[in-house]
Amino acid sequence: MSRPIALVTGASSGIGEELARALAEQGEDLLLVARTESELVRVRGEISAATGRFVAILPLDLERADAVEVIREALSRQDLSVCHLINNAGFGLAGDMADLPVAGQVGMVDLNCRALLALTLAFLPQIRENGGGVLNVASVAGFTPGPGLAVYYASKAFVVSLTRALAFEERESGIRVCALCPGPVPTKFGTRAGFHLSGAVDLTRPLSAKDVAHIGLAGYFGRRTIVVPGLIPKLMVAILAVMPTRIVLPVLARAQRQRRSR
Repeated sequence: MSRPIALVTGASSGIGEELARALAEQGEDLLLVARTESELVRVRGEISAATGRFVAILPLDLERADAVEVIREALSRQDLSVCHLINNAGFGLAGDMADLPVAGQVGMVDLNCRALLALTLAFLPQIRENGGGVLNVASVAGFTPGPGLAVYYASKAFVVSLTRALAFEERESGIRVCALCPGPVPTKFGTRAGFHLSGAVDLTRPLSAKDVAHIGLAGYFGRRTIVVPGLIPKLMVAILAVMPTRIVLPVLARAQRQRRSR
């Protein structure tokens, strides 16, 4: 029998790292995937020391066309199979679409959407066999168009929509399918995207990555399809559901410009 594991992408920092820690604390063994080997080594050492769980690592850029096959081979070599797939890897780029590099925006879709879909399709049979599930890290951005972060918002809308549909399709299989949709969280995401959690964004009092991870896993294991951590993000999603887009778009565009200018 192969060892069932939780496969966590983007596990070298932020929400991904905290999801990995929380899963190990709950007794799960892990395969951690991210681009930076040194950070993966650090995370593996800390989790193993704290929990005693089995933790394998795989330094890999998921934008690679052969990323799924590389992961398959790594699992096969170590006699592992996926029980829980945690699709956390992703990034954003702030700015108007016409002003941002084409390669960066296409790469965003490649990682946030294509890689997530490819991993889900590749390991869904193992997930079913192991009675596990899929946890996709989306965002409150997935509930509206977002000028100034247009491609990122669109990619997260894809994740939310895909998760809801897959959860419905898998309702008889018994596996869990969940989208974790946090608001702003203090991680390295903002640095890469090109903005900071400052000004008006600070008023939301963002949850920590650890808090988001624990709330997300509670919802995932509780078989919820959509999890929005925190009161303010919940209110944001509720407002977006009823407010006309013609009103939302200029507000979001102005907020994004302010975030980039600080």
